[in-house]
Amino acid sequence: MTWTSSTYGLLTKAWIAILVIVFASGCTTQSQAQDFRHQQELYWHPNKDNSITWDLTRETRLPHDDNIELAGTQIAAIIRYQVDQAKQVHITRDIIFPQLRKFTKSNESLYRAYLRDDYRDDLLPVLTLADKKYESGVLDSVRIKGKITFYFREKDGLTLVRSFFPSMHERCLVEKWTLLNTGKTLRIVGIGATELQQTEQGWHGTYHRRVFTDAQRSVTLPPGAHYDFGVYFLATLNEEAAPTVSVAAIERSRDTFLDSIAVNLQLHSPDPVLNTLFYFSKIRAAESIFRSRYGLVHSPGGGNYYVGIWANDQAEYSGPFFPYLGYQTGLQAALNAYRIFQRNLPKDGGKIWASFEMDVTFPFGERDRGDAAMIAFGATHFLLASGDAQKSKELWPLITWCLAYCRQRTTAAGVVASESDELEGRFPAGSANLATSCLYYGALLQAARLAQAMHQPASVSATYHQRAKRLATAIDEYFGAEMDGLHTYKYYKENTTLRSWICLPLVVGLYQRKAGTLAALFDKLWSANGVLTELKPGASSPPVFWDRGSLYAFRGAFKAGAADQALERLTSYVTTRLTGFRVPYAVEAWPENGMAHLSAESALYCRIFTEGILGLEPTGFHSFTLRPNLPSSWSDMTINNIKAFNTTFDVSLRRSREKLQVTVVRQGQVVLQRTVSNNTIVAVQLK
Repeated sequence: MTWTSSTYGLLTKAWIAILVIVFASGCTTQSQAQDFRHQQELYWHPNKDNSITWDLTRETRLPHDDNIELAGTQIAAIIRYQVDQAKQVHITRDIIFPQLRKFTKSNESLYRAYLRDDYRDDLLPVLTLADKKYESGVLDSVRIKGKITFYFREKDGLTLVRSFFPSMHERCLVEKWTLLNTGKTLRIVGIGATELQQTEQGWHGTYHRRVFTDAQRSVTLPPGAHYDFGVYFLATLNEEAAPTVSVAAIERSRDTFLDSIAVNLQLHSPDPVLNTLFYFSKIRAAESIFRSRYGLVHSPGGGNYYVGIWANDQAEYSGPFFPYLGYQTGLQAALNAYRIFQRNLPKDGGKIWASFEMDVTFPFGERDRGDAAMIAFGATHFLLASGDAQKSKELWPLITWCLAYCRQRTTAAGVVASESDELEGRFPAGSANLATSCLYYGALLQAARLAQAMHQPASVSATYHQRAKRLATAIDEYFGAEMDGLHTYKYYKENTTLRSWICLPLVVGLYQRKAGTLAALFDKLWSANGVLTELKPGASSPPVFWDRGSLYAFRGAFKAGAADQALERLTSYVTTRLTGFRVPYAVEAWPENGMAHLSAESALYCRIFTEGILGLEPTGFHSFTLRPNLPSSWSDMTINNIKAFNTTFDVSLRRSREKLQVTVVRQGQVVLQRTVSNNTIVAVQLK
């Protein structure tokens, strides 16, 4: 179906109002989960195997609570855990079946009405030992590595371990229990039954949910022996058969996914905390992919955003990341997102939709947020890095439409008008904002390279370059300003406060106001949780931060050559996110949505290293440039198994006195080896 502005008009004003309210409010029920009194505390430590552990044996900062999201193609689960002062853990499983949509009451919106429920510990099987109820020992530690595992201290010769992971393909979450006889005598353990069935009608028919265990009723454990069983949370639709469940098989599938993520795009830096968050970010960016009526689609998650696509999260943030990771499921999901946007290009000159939700059936976007610029910026990068001429030919109409739309919206001052930005009215953005113009500028440069790679007429590339040059001048003249005594940017014409998105000129290579902009980001706007969205001294409301602003700021700072300044702040941010009070991924925002683990933010974290420190920019289907900026305290950094441009290669930086030795190795063969100064552009040809 092709949507037009007239189609949008068919939606009633009342329906639109409901959607806008829900969209803007962003479900803040999680906000109480974060205790900012402990935002400076470090609870977790990284391990050599890319896991993190919270050791409770000496922990005194209790109670403490947090949550983590896990996902497969037909399920998402937010595991909330609280450890009380007695070191007893209380777990709530918020289980979401995104494709199964519920009927709602007459006064409720259908928007994001996923089949979901909370399941607490009272559903768990009761263990007995010597005919008495067995209470597990106090919590000893918690470990996270693509799964979350709770280890309990030995009690009465038994040690209990509980681990959570989703099925990668079925509507099923598994809670795996391991009973280990750590004593010196035989133990006979009784395991009670667990059975809960729920049935209700929904948009797609009859939904059946079931919670049950496959445990034997009695298990005999000699010393040193162990027994595994599962507690399963699953759903089926209509008369479909329930999936065959097996703890071992489902865990094997999850481990296969984790192993595939671990092998590709490996970061080796001198800082194990940065490396571990990089690995974790690959997991979160890649797992949040769901089946839809148009095939696989990447979605933000976070308890609110499933089986849908957004111009910022999917087209701009995560789409360009997947070619480097080489995760085929992610590549397919990114391609599907661009295809969906192209399939729904307006035919009447109207704006493009900002998102498609409800199993990609419902387009939404009350205002032009600069979505065409977002899509063009992301899609051109994705196509170049994918190294696929055929897909580029297929999606070229999407690129040209988005660029033409931005040009039509160009004002007399030479910048691009948009009614809003990706924060959708949460903060003022004027009639023309810096983000939209910068993304359009970056898209023009990449489109020029893409046109050249596709052997378009030379005039196409030349025209885009000329427009980019004029736009760069206009951005500086229109947005350049003295703000808070700094030579930086105002976010929109009437803007009087410093804003986080002033980092975007650095991201797209506009460095005229670099020093003032970096000072604004990393001094004035800096907080314990990264870059604040706005600096508003004396405000009565709590400070707001969106991690995406910080992640873009780090990338831009490294690209601009401020490696040492960026590393100091990046290290602080990563230490908090990986080992602090809210772990183990980049988050969406605060206070909105309670620092949810949105997926595309994790892709943005990885891009700090590929596009920031390496300065990697695709220039063709088999070529790119590097502009390395290695911090002075680092002797080296390598990213192995980069899966882009239809090949596999490594890039390593090694300090050689006052210079850097840059080496690119493709499938065992040295493609390039040069010694250059920091912040020097190096061209690489892979074919």
